Amino acid sequence: MDPASSEPPVDPSESRSFQRWLHKAAQVSGIGLTADERDRDRVEVQHRRCEQWKTELLNYSPSVVFMLKHLKLSGCLVPSSNIVCAPCDLTRSGGFHPAGAIILCQGHFGDKKHMEDTLTHELVHMYDHCKFNVDWKNLRHHACSEIRANSLSGDCRYMRELGRGFVSFSKQHQACVRRRAILSVRANPMCPDEAAAERAVNEVWESCFGDTRPFDEIY
Repeated sequence: MDPASSEPPVDPSESRSFQRWLHKAAQVSGIGLTADERDRDRVEVQHRRCEQWKTELLNYSPSVVFMLKHLKLSGCLVPSSNIVCAPCDLTRSGGFHPAGAIILCQGHFGDKKHMEDTLTHELVHMYDHCKFNVDWKNLRHHACSEIRANSLSGDCRYMRELGRGFVSFSKQHQACVRRRAILSVRANPMCPDEAAAERAVNEVWESCFGDTRPFDEIY
């Protein structure tokens, strides 16, 4: 009798490779996973995609590479580890911390172009902080950087505004930059109300909207 024939057959359900395949199938289909497992898998997928897009943008995006170059020339080197993909609430797509870090809200991006605009926006804030020593508690300082970041990053291009439900055929770019700057300044803890945010934006509008540094013109 062949000794091998006396061994009981392996139950596929007990095979490690089968279990891995089963879990992968569950990830794809969502069947057989608990709500917590589905949420965890969704966050992992979003994080991997964010990291992949981040790497591609840091190497190949004209606006991102340009900003990184000028940050370096200004004495502010930005390593990729200072740009962090993380889950955030869905009211924002990114953020800048004066300590020298940028957060990309990994679940907020519908495509890589949206992430590119967001990263460029935050790099403009970083450039302003490095070059001009911005006091983020000063509403006028904050307003100026928001005007520049919204104007220079691509955040206010026509199709992006159309997707938000804003349509204008006259000074669309300026209207978008102003609206989004006011919203950002209003979220500043030092801002008492919307009127103060609007006033800060209006007071610096002319000089800051016309300041395209380090770009030669609005990107």
